[in-house]
Amino acid sequence: MGAHPSPRSPGAGGTPTGVPTAGDPGSGPAGGQSQDGLQAGLKNRHLSMIAIGGVIGAGLFVGSGAGISAAGPGILLSYALTGLLVVLVMRMLGEMAAASPASGSFSAYADRALGRWAGFTIGWLYWFFWSVVLAVEATAAGAILTGWVPAVPQWAWALLVMIVLTGTNLVSVGSFGEFEFWFAGIKVVAIVVFIVVGALAIFGLPPGDHAAGMSNLTGHGGFLPHGPGAILSGMLLVVFSFMGSEIVTLAAGESPNPVQAVRKAVNSVIWRIALFYIGSIAVIVTLLPWNDRAVAKSPYVAVLESLDIPYAGTVMDVVVLTAVLSCLNSGLYTASRMAFSLGQRGDAPKSFATVNKGGVPAVAIWASVAFGFIATIFSYTSKATIFQFLLNSSGAVALFVWLVICFSQLRMRRTLERETPERLTVRMWLYPWLTYATIGLIVFVIGYMFYDPDGREQMVLSVVAAVVVLAVGLILDRRRPRERAADESAAKVAERA
Repeated sequence: MGAHPSPRSPGAGGTPTGVPTAGDPGSGPAGGQSQDGLQAGLKNRHLSMIAIGGVIGAGLFVGSGAGISAAGPGILLSYALTGLLVVLVMRMLGEMAAASPASGSFSAYADRALGRWAGFTIGWLYWFFWSVVLAVEATAAGAILTGWVPAVPQWAWALLVMIVLTGTNLVSVGSFGEFEFWFAGIKVVAIVVFIVVGALAIFGLPPGDHAAGMSNLTGHGGFLPHGPGAILSGMLLVVFSFMGSEIVTLAAGESPNPVQAVRKAVNSVIWRIALFYIGSIAVIVTLLPWNDRAVAKSPYVAVLESLDIPYAGTVMDVVVLTAVLSCLNSGLYTASRMAFSLGQRGDAPKSFATVNKGGVPAVAIWASVAFGFIATIFSYTSKATIFQFLLNSSGAVALFVWLVICFSQLRMRRTLERETPERLTVRMWLYPWLTYATIGLIVFVIGYMFYDPDGREQMVLSVVAAVVVLAVGLILDRRRPRERAADESAAKVAERA
């Protein structure tokens, strides 16, 4: 174990000091293919839309109602604080990704900076998280489609969307990018239109009948009707809706210019969070009372219906379905690339690191979707037991990922400054003090989850899952030196023979 990773197989990236050389994967694709074998088929417009739309998940459209009910208008502070946390973490990840784009992103960096056990643990936890998300999103898509076509059972719709999106990921990374481009585009347009329409109504312009003003922000118990502590409770409800911001750093390695893509995504994360999350939530809590039952159920539909927008429910169902399919599509891509990276580094079956003629890690995709299928079955047969356990044991992975990114950046930054400072084209602000502050905030949120009755079970089970994966990683890490020694001994015997 120790701070430095053990020797790598070709393509895993990283010298013994943890700084990749110019020949490592992620230095940029050559001839349409990155040096790890993945096809560089993502165009700039794909990455731009993935970066913009990646932070907009179905949780924003549906789950934000629970946050508003818990914190009232003060949910804006919850989103702002969580958004600040994401901005800082993304800046750190962007610093490392711009210096060395890699298919495993933060897992590969943790491997280099903290040790093989760290990359193994966070990589498999992240894969687990997104594989469970596949089941969640497939089930949600099935529910929406069954509402439109009741003759087809929900499980059949869930199966169909899984098959279709698995097919697009297997064809080529370009087909994934094209689907995600349009999915993300619809989400972005929907949010922008919602904010514009809502802003007009706030100031008394059509489609609103009169100016809403600030009465809903200060009335109904005030801006913080449940007290300042509700801001933290709100953070626990919204923190996981930001998971996905990091996907662009994984996808960048399959683009013509990964460094430029990462830099652009990191620099735009502030306005993306401010506009899509804080902007749209501000419209909701300004136009409607926070304690309105319709807001708790479906806040975006409630606003549109209050403005007499025709077919508001149907329109939002289409948008939510798009968000669900986008999340499923991205989740399958992300899980497969993490599995591919783990396979490259010897932390998963070697077959995971193989690619087909199209430069796609087909085995890693099939392995990820297989787990997703199993989890989907549990969502119908054992929803209150096994499936709920899967949800809770993966629920806090986002916080673990962010924490590992912070510690990895602390180590890699020092090495990069010493050995290859020219690679620091993106720099974390006020290093290392702002990194330390971010670590402190994440640890505080984790501690509050243990304290909060609603978050305690999720955090406890997530920690148990992390400890189990970590233990496996440490055991495997201890066995590898013995295996290498046995291989070398066998090789010498063979030579003498």
